[in-house]
Amino acid sequence: MNLKINLILIIFLMFSCKKESVEKSYSKKSNYLINANELLEIASNNKIKILDFRKKEDYQKEHIKNAIQIWRSDLENPNYVYSGMMPSSQQIERLFSDLGIESEDTVVIYDDKGLCEAARLWWILQVYNFKNVKLLQGGITAWKTINGDVSNIEPKFSKTSFKLSQTNKKNLFISKEEVYKALKTNTILLDTRTIAEFYGDYHKKGAAKPGRIPNSIHIDWAEAINFHGNQLIKPIEELEKIYSKLNIRKNDSIILYCHSGVRSAHTTFILTELLGYKNVKNYDGSWTEWSHFDNLPHEIGSSTTLKKNNHE
Repeated sequence: MNLKINLILIIFLMFSCKKESVEKSYSKKSNYLINANELLEIASNNKIKILDFRKKEDYQKEHIKNAIQIWRSDLENPNYVYSGMMPSSQQIERLFSDLGIESEDTVVIYDDKGLCEAARLWWILQVYNFKNVKLLQGGITAWKTINGDVSNIEPKFSKTSFKLSQTNKKNLFISKEEVYKALKTNTILLDTRTIAEFYGDYHKKGAAKPGRIPNSIHIDWAEAINFHGNQLIKPIEELEKIYSKLNIRKNDSIILYCHSGVRSAHTTFILTELLGYKNVKNYDGSWTEWSHFDNLPHEIGSSTTLKKNNHE
């Protein structure tokens, strides 16, 4: 009996040490990741604002205590005929002011999609030079695992006068016009959608047609997380192996896109924050925007059934 107990204890300790080692490897790479135990230590600080980036119905069932609900529709610029474009700095300031977020607060974001939604907001805030951002590994599941407080009560915070820095950083951002110019260079385009979207067998609502930007390389964003498991980001060593298969050097110029810049924002985080790629830009409009312009070139099909529309 004692031998059995000892074996169970050894296995538990080995798993715990491995998990701790993985979490430490993340923290050494990026200041933007936080685990549940770290959040537990600071959650009661009034300068911490936790954002629950899930749909309202999921939030209302339960959420991390005092978390504020936010969704994609809160972060869209309405001045386009297509949806999903990032909000203006003025929109962010109004939204955060209404939510009760102060300019000096640290924002902790979680979702239930392996940080896909959270990484989109991280990217937007990076573009607007707001650095006080943390992404919660494992979301509410990890939080509940350590017995963190959950609630179904929506907190109320007094309105503030949230202001972004006057200096916007465009180092992670690229526009449609810039993507078009880059097609004539050695810039690498990574399509982070599903393989069905990449081939044009399927396109999500909002896109005008199926297809992809010419000469794109495919890498599904979900390769970076344990998609069918706990949805945690994979260890750094695994990530290195996954992206090394693309034969891209860390100093290459890289443009990422997906359907509307959400999944590609996640890959932007992985490449820049965890793997050290130096010249990465996320195309905000992504395929949704590109597909609306018939004068822009596109491809559809696999390499054996390739069809092109090369309007110059």
